[in-house]
Amino acid sequence: MHIQIVCVGKLKEKYWVGAIEEYSKRLGAYARLDIRELPDEKTPDSMSPAEEEQVRVREGERILTAIKEGANVVALAIEGETWTSEQLASYMEKQSVYGGGSISFVIGGSLGLSPAVLSRADKKLSFGRMTYPHQLMRVLLLEQVYRGFKINRGEPYHK
Repeated sequence: MHIQIVCVGKLKEKYWVGAIEEYSKRLGAYARLDIRELPDEKTPDSMSPAEEEQVRVREGERILTAIKEGANVVALAIEGETWTSEQLASYMEKQSVYGGGSISFVIGGSLGLSPAVLSRADKKLSFGRMTYPHQLMRVLLLEQVYRGFKINRGEPYHK
């Protein structure tokens, strides 16, 4: 299976980088992992709604060009469906068997995803109604994808 993470922004803090490296290493036993970090737009503190939308559109254009051709796209969006770990595992299993074996998860920047990216998504997934930093979402997503593979293989998960 091929898992792609398309995300806006570069990780700078060592603790985020370390967590991503750890889950990337663990996932290597289960899937090919490709993390595409895209540049984020500069966002001044005070922006009009129109300026915010322009930022989402520009970041969205970069996201759409980075998504692997033919991939099933899951956009992380606060308004998306909330799944259990078991539901994510089931979705991943179905995609590996019936969906071409490729999932692209998309994590937007600090202002969220553009309408174009949301309309391209096959599924919209929410990790709850709370807002998380997009750097943390990358770690949470990789942890849940790893957990999903462990669930699907019936392997214990203790970490």
